[in-house]
Amino acid sequence: MARLAALLLLPVLIESVFSISFFLPVNSRKCLREEIHKDVLVTGEYEIGEQPNTKTNLKITDSSSHTLYSKEDATKGKFAFTTEDYDMFEVCFESKSPMGTGRIPDQLINLDMKHGVEAKNYEEIAKVEKLKPLEVELRRLEDLSESIVNDFAYMKKREEEMRDTNESTNTRVLYFSIFSMCCLIGLATWQVFYLRRFFKAKKLIE
Repeated sequence: MARLAALLLLPVLIESVFSISFFLPVNSRKCLREEIHKDVLVTGEYEIGEQPNTKTNLKITDSSSHTLYSKEDATKGKFAFTTEDYDMFEVCFESKSPMGTGRIPDQLINLDMKHGVEAKNYEEIAKVEKLKPLEVELRRLEDLSESIVNDFAYMKKREEEMRDTNESTNTRVLYFSIFSMCCLIGLATWQVFYLRRFFKAKKLIE
């Protein structure tokens, strides 16, 4: 029974939903960032409060400044894209008005983003493939399990990369320490011989 409860709670605990509301001042720009894994479906829905003489642009880019979605004078709509690599994605809203800041109220922006399992439309999949409710839920759990496995695989890969980096850093520090000790020993030896020659030249020692 406990296992069944945990299985039913798992989808709730690992939902990939990003929902936010905020106010955007006139003639300003606000960006939201999120890291997403490779080959993940991302969907979103936005709604921007109407404001006279104000145009708000929406642009979604990756870390390489590639545009994934762009909409000028956006008011309300949806977007969808599939990630090609693990990356940091940026959603930017920019408000422009020839009236200046003045006393124009801020615009209310609602943004709802989903990715991974939560972004898939299982109702549409059920209609296309003629699946029963239980089969749809099993498909959803299968996709969720695959997503979790991919997350663990990515974390394992990152752990291996960090371990390799730490080992490489430790090796470099060790070699640098040995090199520094050799330089100090060499410098001390040179000082001894130099001082010995100097004192002999001054006939202070034999």
